[in-house]
Amino acid sequence: MPFRTAAALVLLALPAAAQETAAPAAPAEGEAPMIAEIKTAEGESRGTATAVATPSGMMLVTLELEGLPPGIHGAHIHQTGECTPPDFESAGGHLAGDKDHGVMAANGPHPGDLPNIHVPDSGTLMVEYFVSGLSKEMVADEDGSAIIIHEQPDDYVGQPSGHAGGRIGCGTFAEAS
Repeated sequence: MPFRTAAALVLLALPAAAQETAAPAAPAEGEAPMIAEIKTAEGESRGTATAVATPSGMMLVTLELEGLPPGIHGAHIHQTGECTPPDFESAGGHLAGDKDHGVMAANGPHPGDLPNIHVPDSGTLMVEYFVSGLSKEMVADEDGSAIIIHEQPDDYVGQPSGHAGGRIGCGTFAEAS
């Protein structure tokens, strides 16, 4: 039997008090974080996504969200920095690079593929992801990029978007000042 390795991410749903004590990650030297305010089609804020380059070369993506429907939702970075309601289709597809969608794809995942978020009954959570293959240059290219929260979970297989359903939240990334 061949030896196989697997990587696992630990996702935490923290109460608000614990979120306040969490120390922010240090960006790579000289790098400003990219921040997106995630809003509903009605313009209601649901929180923020922050992407910052780390000295290791991986991007650290942090989602701090509230007011989301409980359940499992797909979260992806999309190729265009535009969030036009009501369906946010203006954000385009996933930020794909030269990869296929999903961790189950032999040539995957997209740099914009993030693990599903598991929203507790409170609707509030904070998660952090280390993302390989994603760079600030990809997030801040000529047409920018957006983060999308989907109504359903990503199945990590379906092409090109994991059957994650409609887009319930969108935010465009901009460099923090």
